[in-house]
Amino acid sequence: MAQMGSARSSTAAGGAQAEEKLRRRSAGSSGTTRERLPSGPLFRARLDSLKKNRPPFPWFALDIGGTLVKLVYFEPKDITAEEEQEEVENLKSIRKYLTSNVAYGRTGIRDVHLELKDLTLCGRKGNLHFIRFPTFDLPAFIQMSRDKNFSSLHTSLCATGGGAYKFEEEFRTVGDLQLCKLDELDCLVRGVLYIDSVGFNGQSECYYLKDPTNRERFQKIPYNLENPYPLLLVNIGSGVSILAVYSEGNYKRVTGTSLGGGTFFGLCCLLTGCSTFEEALEMASRGDSTKVDKLVRDIYGGDYERFALPGYAVASSFGHMMSKEKQESVSKEDLARATLVTITNNIGSIARMCALNENINKVVFVGNFLRINTVSMKLLAYALEYWSKGQLKALFLEHEGYFGAAGALLELLKTS
Repeated sequence: MAQMGSARSSTAAGGAQAEEKLRRRSAGSSGTTRERLPSGPLFRARLDSLKKNRPPFPWFALDIGGTLVKLVYFEPKDITAEEEQEEVENLKSIRKYLTSNVAYGRTGIRDVHLELKDLTLCGRKGNLHFIRFPTFDLPAFIQMSRDKNFSSLHTSLCATGGGAYKFEEEFRTVGDLQLCKLDELDCLVRGVLYIDSVGFNGQSECYYLKDPTNRERFQKIPYNLENPYPLLLVNIGSGVSILAVYSEGNYKRVTGTSLGGGTFFGLCCLLTGCSTFEEALEMASRGDSTKVDKLVRDIYGGDYERFALPGYAVASSFGHMMSKEKQESVSKEDLARATLVTITNNIGSIARMCALNENINKVVFVGNFLRINTVSMKLLAYALEYWSKGQLKALFLEHEGYFGAAGALLELLKTS
């Protein structure tokens, strides 16, 4: 009984400290209040969240990569009339801004087709939204968070990715926000396993491609990842990290490569003059890489039968470009396609070797490189199945590059 009494005293003390901390957060350096807040209801809502071991709204988290910032936001759909009455205006404004728009400024996009509906997180029901924008626009996001007075609602913000370290000082000095920095690979694994477990609005999150070389019969086939371990997780962002996952808390980074999505986009900018990732992919979809790459048949006149190398296999990426005549005959679209094939084939080859070395037969490819990139997915699907003689399938996930941000959100809720 004495211990229980002590625990109650400790909880009460913690609540008082939390209330005092919230009051301090709402005051500027001079001690004056930054915005007029309904102090009683606001702090009751804050303390109610603390007592129920969950953070106050809004719930969102960031994955700040080298090329893209990924943001996930939980929109509560079970707000009571009392909660709505006590909700401060800037919290309502944030929720309305994030959920009523599909575009933010010139470059921010909410991927409406990826929204997860009717989730229950920390006892609250709502929808999970997925938003992305280029990393070079992060300073504008930080300024917006200052303008919308995020700091009056959050004492800290969960973030992962290299940018959580790179931009930490800017978040603190400009946005008045303290970043809770999380390991990006921990968040990636946690996010993949969680989103696959809840599914994609009644459908499977995971799938593979059937007949990837056949344009007419090409289709996505759901795949049950219920027993995922061991799993080879290939994360293709600006660069590539490959993880061998044995359980949520037991994984290792097997290897990686610097030749990733950033390499494809950067080379396309140099070779074609394109200015966006989408433009680079669109050009690649119309190009012919065989005008740029030297194939086995260009060397042997056909297949290299002794080692079962088909004539259409790439023998030398960009091998035709040593010829001045060939250089003059290729288009920008051909160069974009060859760049995409080169990067993708390299990733597939490394992934297959890792799977063999680790004795793993489930290979899952994730990352924003695969967004709207069916060319690379088909290449990966065909290559893994062909070179493994059907023992390996390339598996893909619908939410591609958002798993790090999702894992960071789970950590926010877990550590509340």
